[in-house]
Amino acid sequence: MPAVRGKLELDAPLGKLTWFGVGGAADMLFNPADAGDLAAFLQSIPHDMPVMTLGVGSNLLIRDGGIAGAVIRPGKKFAAIYCAGDDIIAGAGAPDIAVAGAARDAGLAGFEFLRGIPGTVGGAVRMNAGAYGREISDILCSAEVMDRAGNRRTLGPEDLQFSYRHSVLSDDMICISARFRGIPGDKNDIARKMQQIADEREMSQPLRTRTGGSTFKNPDGIKAWQLIDGAGCRGLARGGARVSEKHCNFLINDGMATAQDIEELGEEIRRRVMNNSGVELEWEIRIVGRKAGCDD
Repeated sequence: MPAVRGKLELDAPLGKLTWFGVGGAADMLFNPADAGDLAAFLQSIPHDMPVMTLGVGSNLLIRDGGIAGAVIRPGKKFAAIYCAGDDIIAGAGAPDIAVAGAARDAGLAGFEFLRGIPGTVGGAVRMNAGAYGREISDILCSAEVMDRAGNRRTLGPEDLQFSYRHSVLSDDMICISARFRGIPGDKNDIARKMQQIADEREMSQPLRTRTGGSTFKNPDGIKAWQLIDGAGCRGLARGGARVSEKHCNFLINDGMATAQDIEELGEEIRRRVMNNSGVELEWEIRIVGRKAGCDD
């Protein structure tokens, strides 16, 4: 066991840390005390040990066989948010909603869409998260990351090569913090826009259920939910997993689902959509880990 100042667990259950509430254990789960502690940990484990980062577990499906190697969970120690002129600097563990709130309080517009993204800054940067016509690449100035050897680097948008729900940030590059730029605006207008987003999400999405957020990326020119609905998948079930009747681009754990149920349901949706429309849906939810009974 490496000597660390943060919390380190072996064979740590991960399901309770994800929105779906499913998935196996991590060989090793580490909550670092700070960036220095994280660097020391990375330098002390075998260089070929796989490493991945876990935020609040939204937009993530961990398979039932768990995660090989080390899972890094930057938590409250990485959640600081502060304002510097027109910029907001936020730690990787800061909730996107909290960043939107900090920008509102500072009178900075352009962050309102983050009110509709239920994740953390680190995950948002990695996947170029977006909602309501905006995405992280629209506001990001730079991201501080740590490589597998514990070295810190600052990357700009051009380095991250953002595209729709994607960046080139690899699993072994861990986001530490990010700097975002806003535009001075009226606090009341910003607050109204944020409330509109919150109200719309409440009306259109199954927020009170165990779900992972939007399941599939929107293909060019059409919404994924329209393709899913058109293929007759609204309410479709597999084991304890079900397609939401409220918004059919959301999969739901009815309480007894396994990760395998959810993944197989998603693949059945992809098959039916392809047969019905000729469009191949691409997962937006990230699927990681080993299937049950597998060692790799």
